[in-house]
Amino acid sequence: MSTSHRDTHCREIITKAVCGKGRKFSQVTHTVTPPHSPSSILGAWVINHEYEAVKSNDGVEVVGTYDINIWYSYDKNKSTDVAKETVSYVELVPLSYLDSKHRASTVEVSAVATQDPNCVEANVSSTGGGVVIRVEREFQVELVAETKVCVLVCAGGCDDLEKDTDFDDNGDTEFEDLDPDLLDDEVD
Repeated sequence: MSTSHRDTHCREIITKAVCGKGRKFSQVTHTVTPPHSPSSILGAWVINHEYEAVKSNDGVEVVGTYDINIWYSYDKNKSTDVAKETVSYVELVPLSYLDSKHRASTVEVSAVATQDPNCVEANVSSTGGGVVIRVEREFQVELVAETKVCVLVCAGGCDDLEKDTDFDDNGDTEFEDLDPDLLDDEVD
């Protein structure tokens, strides 16, 4: 017995789902002023990165902090020191996809640093009193909320699926177009 269109109907189900996604890569520049005028930069790195995601009207804001450590020489390269500065930031990540029918009161947002903040360049500033560093970072965000999905419901329940179900197969599905070279060899 074949299931016909008359034996089925649609039902709306409320479920939690990913209703929005976004990704953003950015480069930012910071200037750190050490206690001594630097002669040269011996190393620069970013540590102690912490962040959280907050919903905003235009997307998801990633609010966080990290420490910048700069190892530098001073006094005409006779001495070295490490300068440390904590940087706070707010990165707005726009949503490239957003389900407009989600329930706003149920929104939860999350962020993942797909590239943790990383120092890619450090130079003594043109004035000679500070260090200019360039930091790259990238975030991926998701917005999860309740939304409605439409499902096809069979009148006879799941038992009807075991019978010959016809999903508009006109019988014109041909397998002659398959390339036999793409098929796996015998599995051991």
